[in-house]
Amino acid sequence: MSVVPMKRFSVVAMKHDRKAVLEYLQVQGAVQVTVRGKEDEIFTRTDMSSQQQVFLKNAARAEEALAVLKRRVPEKTGFLAGFEGRKELSFEEFQEKQKKTDETMKVCGKIAALDKRFSDSVSGIPKLEDQKKALEPWMKFDLPLDFSGTKKTAAFTGSIPGQYTQDALYTELKKLSGVETFDCDLISSETAQTCFFLVCGKQDQAAMRDALRRLNFAAPPVTDLNPAERIAQIDQEIEQERRKQESILEELQKLAVYRDDIRFASDYYTLRAEKYGVISGLLQSRRVFCLEGYIPESRAQTLAQELESRFDAACEISDPGKKENPPVLLKNNAFASPLEGITESYSLPNKKEIDPTFISACFYYILFGMMLSDAGYGLLLVLGTGFILAKCGKTMEAGTKKLMKMFLYCGISTIFWGVMFGSFFGDAVSVIGTTFLGKPEGFGIKPLWFEPLNEPMRMLTFCFLIALIHMFVGLGAKAYMLLKEGKVMDMIYDVVLWYVILISCVVYLLTLPTMADMLGVNLLSASLQKPAGILIILSAVGIILTGGRESKNWGKRIMKGLYSLYGISSWLSDVLSYSRLLALGLATGVIATVFNSMGAMGGNNPGGIVMFIVVFLVGNVLNLAINALGAYVHTNRLTYVEFFGKFYEGGGKPFRPFAVNTKYYKIKEDM
Repeated sequence: MSVVPMKRFSVVAMKHDRKAVLEYLQVQGAVQVTVRGKEDEIFTRTDMSSQQQVFLKNAARAEEALAVLKRRVPEKTGFLAGFEGRKELSFEEFQEKQKKTDETMKVCGKIAALDKRFSDSVSGIPKLEDQKKALEPWMKFDLPLDFSGTKKTAAFTGSIPGQYTQDALYTELKKLSGVETFDCDLISSETAQTCFFLVCGKQDQAAMRDALRRLNFAAPPVTDLNPAERIAQIDQEIEQERRKQESILEELQKLAVYRDDIRFASDYYTLRAEKYGVISGLLQSRRVFCLEGYIPESRAQTLAQELESRFDAACEISDPGKKENPPVLLKNNAFASPLEGITESYSLPNKKEIDPTFISACFYYILFGMMLSDAGYGLLLVLGTGFILAKCGKTMEAGTKKLMKMFLYCGISTIFWGVMFGSFFGDAVSVIGTTFLGKPEGFGIKPLWFEPLNEPMRMLTFCFLIALIHMFVGLGAKAYMLLKEGKVMDMIYDVVLWYVILISCVVYLLTLPTMADMLGVNLLSASLQKPAGILIILSAVGIILTGGRESKNWGKRIMKGLYSLYGISSWLSDVLSYSRLLALGLATGVIATVFNSMGAMGGNNPGGIVMFIVVFLVGNVLNLAINALGAYVHTNRLTYVEFFGKFYEGGGKPFRPFAVNTKYYKIKEDM
């Protein structure tokens, strides 16, 4: 368990080598570049933000083109595609692809234009369908809907709300308009509206218009064709739009062959944008430039020698200042490294702390396994993650690989606890034996230790023991860090006194008859009760006197000490939190048992066998998914709250080197 030591790294090189030096550093991915130093008459910084924005815009255009291809002409991928990492390119391949980026951006422009045409076509069809729907009530009308009459007559074509018969409509219009002579033909009449065609004399046009307005008259869609002809025309237009969409999709399908080139263009312009961002922070004169940053100690000398031999450059390696907070890079062995992501998700250690990954890994796998606690589910985790690692391990990204290894180790732990507690897909072996194989009651896998479902108090006691060990180790880590800083007395006050009071409280509780009755066994002699009580009092007094030692006022010191002593209540709640080990472990076994019992209800017959297989597969897959997620979440909670809370603050900033931070391709480091 360690945090990689960092060195401050400075480079001074000729300005004409700037591009080559930066490209070399970017491929090596070893230096986190920082902006330091002030501008003066000789050294200044060049604002490259406008050029950087051009590259970022090109990268965004490439991503948009990829999104269009994914949406319109998705490529077929296998199940393992999501676990495969970036494709690897040699430097020669990188240079060759780099030459085609301008042409690729033209392809991106074509894809964007085609997508816009496709979207316009798709959005146009609902509008045409709405027009068609509006014309359907007028299908029987054989005149153009924009017909307004003749020299001597006025025509009104439209609809009013509600359902009318022709006689009722005629009567209503006659009453409202006062016109005696007019002709009204009913075209269609529905609950929502009544469509009609009305002709009256020119002299009565104003009166009839006023009457129609009072009835909320609405004109139909304007067209110089009759409705049937216009509907036929709309059908043709819709068909044309659909053929246009098919044509566009065919064109996009042809352009999909450039998908890999577009991915490269996205990565290439992202790299260039990052490089120009670094250039903006460099101090430069007419002939030289200066670069500063942090580098892992193990790579400092080698990289300095390479730069000095390849380029006309001078490198300086130094220790960070006491007030500096260098970035944090974790380095652990194969057992603990899968848990680095869990530590990073909480917070990286600050410069005064140790890397907690190894000691948290020792408990993480145990806690996860106890919560899932089924050998069958553990076996599925091991086989699934093992298969993925075997197939994709060589190309898989580091973060994904660590996650798969974490679940692999968690699966091994789950198998162990499943064997100890006698659970293999719940009681599947017993149910299959008694229901389908004619085995007697009691047939099945026997636990190597005990069955939590039958002895929950024993399991709960074991959970509390794990809790104390887990948190005591965290307290021990705090003692180690205090000793490392030379704070011996602080270690005694803040750790030793708490060890004494907590262990004494546990001893005192275990000597009580109530605890003996609850556990069913006398763990400690009653003669230890008095010495434990004395130690509790002495250590409590010590905590009260030293808990607020930073204060010179004795009143404040005692009050702070009392508040520190009150912290013992949080230890009680923390210990109780580990009861979730029992709860989740029982939930996994009980739910699996329920599904097994449901599946066996069909009996020993062909139909019953099929029913059992279906219920068994569906039920246990759901149970594994839900409880594996629960075990992951609650193991993280116990690590973050109960364990880290005893010694770990975090606050370190991650090491972010100037590197090939790409999405689709990675470049070999032999550049």
